[in-house]
Amino acid sequence: MISISILFILLSNAVTLRRDISIIFNRIAILALIYCILQDTISLPIISKGIGLHGGLLHKTNITQIFSIFIFIISILIIQLTSFYPKKVFIPGYTPNNFNYINDYIYKFNYIINKIMNKIKMNEHLRIIEYPLILLFIIMGAILLMSANDLISVFLSIELQSYGLYLLSTLYRNSELSTMGGLIYFLLGGLSSCFILLGTSLLYANSGTTNLDSLYIIANISDTNIQDLWYKPYYINFSFLIFSLGFLFKVSAAPFHFWSPDVYDAIPTIVTTFVAIIAKISIFIFLLELVYYTQNNQDINWTFGLLISSFFSLIVGTVVGLTQFRIKRLFAYSTISHLGFILLGLGISSVESTQAFIFYLIQYSISNLNVFMILIVIGFSLYMYTNNNKEHEKLLDKNNSPVQLINQLKGYFYINPILSLSLAITIFSFMGIPPLIGFFGKQMILSAALDKGLIFLSLVAILTSVIGAVYYLNIIKEIFFYSPEYTVNPLFETIRIPVKKTIQSLNIFPAKLEENKSIINIKHNNIVISSSMALIISIITLIILLFMFFNKEWLSMGTILVQILFNY
Repeated sequence: MISISILFILLSNAVTLRRDISIIFNRIAILALIYCILQDTISLPIISKGIGLHGGLLHKTNITQIFSIFIFIISILIIQLTSFYPKKVFIPGYTPNNFNYINDYIYKFNYIINKIMNKIKMNEHLRIIEYPLILLFIIMGAILLMSANDLISVFLSIELQSYGLYLLSTLYRNSELSTMGGLIYFLLGGLSSCFILLGTSLLYANSGTTNLDSLYIIANISDTNIQDLWYKPYYINFSFLIFSLGFLFKVSAAPFHFWSPDVYDAIPTIVTTFVAIIAKISIFIFLLELVYYTQNNQDINWTFGLLISSFFSLIVGTVVGLTQFRIKRLFAYSTISHLGFILLGLGISSVESTQAFIFYLIQYSISNLNVFMILIVIGFSLYMYTNNNKEHEKLLDKNNSPVQLINQLKGYFYINPILSLSLAITIFSFMGIPPLIGFFGKQMILSAALDKGLIFLSLVAILTSVIGAVYYLNIIKEIFFYSPEYTVNPLFETIRIPVKKTIQSLNIFPAKLEENKSIINIKHNNIVISSSMALIISIITLIILLFMFFNKEWLSMGTILVQILFNY
């Protein structure tokens, strides 16, 4: 992945203009990730029980391969946000068959449009050259972490991923909020790394090995009924508990959640999309194998700490989320609440709960991606409107995070009804409303918890889901039940584009144009969302809405992965 991207970047530097270089780099990153998907797909049949690499430092299995492909796909969807201009122009009357879209990357035609966008700094996210390169290193760290089979490779992988995320958070150098958020993330991320190092040192001191396979054997040695060993079961359990605290810190599970709302809210929304999704997938897949191979029959097991964290996450994510009025902080607490469900499925570690855990992790990652993409697209569309609300005008870092308050969405249904419905469907899925995909995820987790006898935690999860619906419904109320306060930005009321000089030279329109028609007047409603964003949001929304009609393949994949893990 790194080699291909470096090669193409060197080539692109030689053939492209400076203003397009960041967009070219993003597209190169997408090509590198597509190659990785093909490579992993081809190697899937080769790997069954698993293959050790580099003297046991890495261990590739079907679960890590499947989730590597999943991370690549999610990353491609996130990178395409910065691979194309966010807007395109639709001009009826001047196109073949009166229905043709003109993409923003046609330089000559869109020069005037982009000049206007630059005045309001709408295209600022397209100028950061380092963005896709840092993303590739984060993805590499995530892939290595899922396959890590040694305490040394675990620490190196998590740090490679984390350092990239710190850099990504502070990538917008002119943003004071972004720098502050990145600094908070760096300092508290360093603290979480201390927990991981402390757990690693305790594990090595108690066992004399850094290889996870050896640690798995020692963790289950109590089953042999040998009483005269120096080893005691709680040694290894305590060490694994300390070790896991660092990872709970990284995924912002309660009670180690306090950094995530501030960081989510401070960094630009495009960066938040990546930080909120990719880091969690890799850590949870690593913890999945760690939990499975270290479960034993002792009364005291370190996985009990995951269930305690699940309980706190459900409570904190729901109760504190009720007081939020900033939308990204609200989604941060929503994530903490959903982490409670994920940790509940992870901590039980049965066949049914593991299947539910895999399903919930995939569906929540997709839904979370859809919410942030819709939020970004809403921000792009609101650039064409002005608002007399002084509170909105005084918002810091408006160029990088145009939608910061929930009340900025007031009456948005009357501006873009289809996008509003997509957001509503995704939010209802978060709430667990049947027959949306989120309902099936919660139902599977709760079913596994009840089978294991965790009635109290199941009741807490059900109650917090009901209470959490309140802050989700507040967003729905703002969008659908109020009139909009927005008026069209004067810059976009009428845009005059010369036909003969700008368009006819591109041979896009019919050759015969009216002699007296030398300009085109474009209104604000002629400028629409680009095809790439509209297509991805549409597909994800349809998956969330229609999952019950094509669930067989998805659930079958989860069942097969669990059977391989549990050696059935």
